Amino acid sequence: MDLSEVEPNRRRGGDLRAMLTPTTVGATSGFMGLALIQPGERIGEHYHPYSEEFVYVVCGQLEVDLDGEPHPLRPEQGLMIPVNMRHRFRNVGKVEARMVFHLGPLAPSPQLGHVDTEDADGVPIAAEPPHKSVER
Repeated sequence: MDLSEVEPNRRRGGDLRAMLTPTTVGATSGFMGLALIQPGERIGEHYHPYSEEFVYVVCGQLEVDLDGEPHPLRPEQGLMIPVNMRHRFRNVGKVEARMVFHLGPLAPSPQLGHVDTEDADGVPIAAEPPHKSVER
């Protein structure tokens, strides 16, 4: 799968390319993509009720907020974001940032996999409380 074969998704900010997915390659355990974030751009806050997210910064200078706490992300750094943790990304550098992301396991359906809590401009969106598993 080549980056040029994937349509940009700009709904949440940045340019998100879901490359290796159930639809594109028949993946069954998760999906992988690339975020291209221009200087000053952001990816709005969201969380994943079913999936952990793994990110790896290829180039550029990012800042990630994890449950409201800002943390720097630099090239060649990786990060694991737990299930239900609110997070957003900002390019705080002067060049395009590129970040590989992988989510797994898959949610029961695509629309349940990603919950936005703000739009790409940072305007809050009313959201349901995070999915909590019940232990028996």
